Order: sequence, then structure tokens, then C-alpha cells
Amino acid sequence: MSIVIVGAGIGGLTAALSLHAAGRSDVVVLEAAREIRDIGVGLNLPPHAVRELSELGLGDALHQIGVLTRELAYYDPAGRLIWAEPRGLVAGYRWPQYSIHRGALQRLLADAVSERLGASAIRTGQRVTGIDAGRGDGVTIEVTDHDTGRTTSQMADVVIAADGIRSSVRNSLYGSAIPLASNGWVMYRGTTRAAPFLNGGSMVIIGDETQRVVVYPIADGVLNWLLVRPRDETRAETERGNWNVPVSIEMTASFVKDYRFDWLDVHQLVASATEAYEYPMADIDPLPQWLFGRCVLLGDAAHAMYPFGSNGASQAILDARVLAYELATAATPDDALRAYDAQRRPAVSEVQLANRRQAGDVMARVSALARRGAHGDAATELQDIERRYKQLAGFDVEALNNRKSWSVSAATASAG
Repeated sequence: MSIVIVGAGIGGLTAALSLHAAGRSDVVVLEAAREIRDIGVGLNLPPHAVRELSELGLGDALHQIGVLTRELAYYDPAGRLIWAEPRGLVAGYRWPQYSIHRGALQRLLADAVSERLGASAIRTGQRVTGIDAGRGDGVTIEVTDHDTGRTTSQMADVVIAADGIRSSVRNSLYGSAIPLASNGWVMYRGTTRAAPFLNGGSMVIIGDETQRVVVYPIADGVLNWLLVRPRDETRAETERGNWNVPVSIEMTASFVKDYRFDWLDVHQLVASATEAYEYPMADIDPLPQWLFGRCVLLGDAAHAMYPFGSNGASQAILDARVLAYELATAATPDDALRAYDAQRRPAVSEVQLANRRQAGDVMARVSALARRGAHGDAATELQDIERRYKQLAGFDVEALNNRKSWSVSAATASAG
């Protein structure tokens, strides 16, 4: 069975590795960019994502390039602790939690795909410009080569659209561009060479419903930081869905001029960065359909969400693992794609909506309690929110530790 994956991001590359691990060898990844570059800044991989990558044989490599996250802590704008909880192994998970540079993770996955599936498995400079999923036994795609400008048609038994928040394949299948929704907030982010803080494996969230700052280490001597705040209406909005728009470091640092604590000087951290980026917060509404004939959506193409809860990349990784499992074990490809859609679409739609709530009314309630000095009540609220979110997103400790594996050996895979 021939499978084409559109997009060499974290979701698409994990899908390729998962399919290969389940015995599928006829897999090609088409990437529109001419090269895969280590762009972006940090992300978090909670234990449910680390489990899947570890079962793909990448656990040791993750440990080499990531930082163990041992604690999540919430602070009010004055730097007073509201609530903290252990994370990863110290929280009782069988798998750790890592903070890592997004580019480093993508490079790790790409190298693994090239090593296991062959150097030609990832084809860069190949933009999918047309798709016909109306055939019952496969999908036709039109691919334009970046260098030559030549467009050719290709057939595949299954096409996996993992081409991101502004997915051209998704928009083509729906017949129009899926609008990117915004809550009116902007994220500013960057990295800074700096000494460790707190226990060296802490991820902190500082602020209230008017501004939040998140800081965590992603490498030895490197701290990843981001802050979110309402958009300045006097400035033109930058392109939604584009993570890499440069912005003034001086302006960004001015937002946190009062965030100077004895345990972390956030203003100095931001002011010392070599570059900063702004990103208008964007997601898409939960989609009514991921499956179009033998073409299926995956990752941000299916469920782009606000970056709260450390679950954007994680849910793409889970998508990939479930899809590969179903394609390996179901009686037919059509049965597999329907099973994937039935498992993942309702579950991830709930995560999308939960991330919207975290971006809005959740922090407003917590912050109102903290301002009244009711830090104990605020801590209880946060603890309950985190408990429910872990259950929703698939990383409740007991449920994850005891869930069956999605790994499939080639010997037990279906011939479908």
C-alpha cells in the first residue's frame, strides 16, 4: 500500500516513523520547503508524547537533546507562588517529560526517517497544488517542484495531510480556506543563554488574565521564554499562523519591566535575547470532517489549537501513532481511516476547546482569587483544572501508565 504524507513537520515525520515501525515501507513525505531547517524555539513534550516517541526507539536520543521537566509552577504577577506540581517521572509516570527546541526535535525525527526509510523518503521542495480524493481506491495529487516549476500527478492508496495550520490540502478538500480564529492575544517568544533557575527543571507560568509569561530550560544554559498579552490595536496585526515574524526585543522586554524576582529576573532574560518573534494567537474551530475518501488530516491541519497545555505537538504525535496502528491492523484501509477519525477527531476537538478556555476564563477566575489573597483557593482551582485537562488530553498518570501500546510489529500487521 502506497502512502504519501504531505508535510515534514513533527506530525508528518512521526507518522512516517510509525508506519515504518508497523511494517509499511512504501511511504513518502513531501515537504514544500526546500530544506528542513532548525527554526522555532521551545516546546514541551509531556509523558504521553514521550511514550510514543520512546516506543519508536527515540527515547535515548530525546534524553540527549532535551531537558527533563520536573515541575510546573504558577506564580502571580508579584512573583508569589500560587501552586506547583511535579511533572514527568517524579509525578509517577513511566515516561519523563522533556522541554526541547522544536527545531532539534524536527531534526531528530527527520534523521530517523532518512535512516530507516531511506534518503529519498523525504522529498523537499515539493508543494502539493491539487488533490482529487474522489476515487474510492486512492488519491491523486498534483505536485509542483520548487526548482523546476514542473507539476506532475501522483497516485497513492492513502494520503495523509499534515501540512500545518494553513494546510493547502485541507483547504482544497473543504473547497475554501478554513478561517483562523483569534482571541485577540499575541504571543512573543525567544530564547536566552542564562543560568538555570529554581530546581533547574522548572517550567513556570507567571501572571494573570492580562498577561502571562512562561519560562523553562530547553538546553544546558538556554532558557525558552514566551509571553502572551492582548494585541496592541495601534499596531498592524501580523500574519496569523506564521510563527517566525521578528519583533523588537526592546519593545518585548518593556512588557515585563516589573517582572523582576529574586528567583528569576524576567525583564533581564527577555532583554538579553538575541532575537524575538511575535505570533498572533490563532486556532481553528473543531472540524466536522477529517476524512475525505482515502485522504485524511493530521496534526495542525486537522486541529490547530492555542498553545496552552503543551499539547499542540503532542496531539499530532498521538494522531500519527493511532493512524499507523489502524492502518496496520484494520481489515481494509477504509476501515482504518474511519477508525482513526472516530478515535481522534472527537477527542482532539475537546482539547482544542479546552485550550480556548485556558486562554480565557480559566486564568480570569484563578487571577481574581489570587488578587484577593486567596492563593489557597486559586491553587485548588488550578489543581482541579490540571487534573481534568490531563484526563481530556490523554496523560492522566494511571490511564497513561496502563494504556495498551499502539506499537505494531510487522509480523502481526494486517495485509490490508
